[in-house]
Amino acid sequence: MALKITDSNFDELINGQLPVVVDFWAEWCGPCRAIIPHIEALADEYAGQVVIGKLNVDENDASCEKYGIRNIPTILFFKNGEIIDKQVGAISKDVLAKKVAELL
Repeated sequence: MALKITDSNFDELINGQLPVVVDFWAEWCGPCRAIIPHIEALADEYAGQVVIGKLNVDENDASCEKYGIRNIPTILFFKNGEIIDKQVGAISKDVLAKKVAELL
């Protein structure tokens, strides 16, 4: 299951030991809802190797502002606290899985 990421735990997570994938989303966003099954499946598949979580843009303004999130879904891929990759818009599970695997 994908981790709930918020403004309060964001910095701690991205600076942790594991790579982190953050899905910036909102409940009202159709493309965001379309990729939920991909995010959830990969969170289970990569448990213990990569932290995969979701950040609700309507509830976490600070993180959205800090990373310039203007469109959703936006997925940021972090390693050692640095953005390694970025995906804007809906994405297939295969492409998302490849991007997650590249973090390892």
